[in-house]
Amino acid sequence: MFGTESSLSMFLNTLTPKFYVALTGTSSLISGLILIFEWWYFRKYGTSFIEQVSVSHLRPLLGGVDSSAPTNPTTSNGEADSSRQSVSECKVWRNPLNLFRGAEYNRYTWVTGREPLTYYDMNLSAQDHQTFFTCDSDHLRPADAIMQKAWRERNPQARISAAHEALELEDCATAFILLAEEESTTIMEAERLFKQALKAGESCYRRSHQLQHHSTQYEAQHRRDTNVLVYIKRRLAMCSRKLGRTREAAKMMRDLMKEFPLLSMFNIHENLLESLLELQNYADVQAVLAKYDDISLPKSATICYTAALLKARAVSDKFSPEAASRRGLSTAEMNAVEAIHRAVEFNPHVPKYLLEMKSLILPPEHILKRGDSEAIAYAFFHLQHWKRVEGALNLLHCTWEGTFRMIPYPLEKGHLFYPYPICTETADRELLPIFHEVSVYPKKELPFFILFTAGLCSFTAMLALLTHQFPELMGVFAKAFLSTLFAPLNFIMEKVESFLPSSLWHQLTRI
Repeated sequence: MFGTESSLSMFLNTLTPKFYVALTGTSSLISGLILIFEWWYFRKYGTSFIEQVSVSHLRPLLGGVDSSAPTNPTTSNGEADSSRQSVSECKVWRNPLNLFRGAEYNRYTWVTGREPLTYYDMNLSAQDHQTFFTCDSDHLRPADAIMQKAWRERNPQARISAAHEALELEDCATAFILLAEEESTTIMEAERLFKQALKAGESCYRRSHQLQHHSTQYEAQHRRDTNVLVYIKRRLAMCSRKLGRTREAAKMMRDLMKEFPLLSMFNIHENLLESLLELQNYADVQAVLAKYDDISLPKSATICYTAALLKARAVSDKFSPEAASRRGLSTAEMNAVEAIHRAVEFNPHVPKYLLEMKSLILPPEHILKRGDSEAIAYAFFHLQHWKRVEGALNLLHCTWEGTFRMIPYPLEKGHLFYPYPICTETADRELLPIFHEVSVYPKKELPFFILFTAGLCSFTAMLALLTHQFPELMGVFAKAFLSTLFAPLNFIMEKVESFLPSSLWHQLTRI
């Protein structure tokens, strides 16, 4: 035993300061490489590599059971259905309140020099235009044949030139639409072009309406002409809304919904809700919500948060957190809080924009329901309506975070809606410009192993720096630390030596 101690003491005394510099430097380098790899793996896959390996491979060897694994076929099928539901909920929708490219988006680019629309977003719009504004019979009308090629053009100037070329042949409704959307620099100019498009579109609609039953070709043409007419009337109503003629805009939207009740996929009711809120006609807003906030209809942030706003309006002017904590919530206040919780569970990104905790940008042309893009589009148009209702934002501020305590964890379970989709972050990054910081829910917390590796890397780097600057002093500290570390072991060995016979101890040391 004493020989071992003397050998260890001799070994420690022979170590030079360069050894300690090399040791700490190598440890710092290795822990830094592990940290970089762990961070890269976490950013790409959302989990720690070390944690995943320990759970997937080491736990089964140690006899552990993975609690997340399905225990029966029913559970497996349920999880598969849940995952399919999450994927289906990540469908991208046309923004019902999308801005005008020429009069609004391009103005932003001229002022800031930044592009507010991504290529992915504009590509989706090009696909929409080809779907709604073209049909197989376009070759029968020369102007429509030109426009069919124009909608496929990626270059804006090429599209605009093609639209002018089509108008030289005849009054083409879709050519007027393209110019109103992309060439007009003001809303008034866009409205003028849409009125010209309306005359041409109504004429084509009447002709195709009479011939729609003659063949499938005429039926497809009538369907296209209907889409064109609805689009024109909707954009005219939006022009009126932007120019301050809100009552006229609301009337146009109501008439359009009555004339084409089956085209609910365009979500014209969301335009109507925004106009009615601007008019502060809350009774009509409630009537529209009663029709569209139905359990069988798809929800949106506009539906959920407008319902919450109406409930909050009844109590927000007199709401006080201190008074509510003393006497409890009244029935009306409880209804308002539940409506806010419902809205926040549907889209948890909206409150930060409404409370101006996060800056707004121009909304994209397409949105992802329950995603950051939908939150931006809603807050961009509805923040003023929340500010107009006294105390509504205060009530939202006091209650919205309570939603997350109600939602079961993990998020696969949900509470009032289907589980929150896991694909929203990826889709939102495609829809939103690169200068915007995408809101992510739920926030990915850094795994323990990344934090541990970061701490280890920092500690060893500091030791390497100190050892390089003060080699003798750090050598003394290292020897003292090792001596202190082995002191308990030496004490135990001495006690064992005192109890055991010397002959037995001699045999054990030889072994």
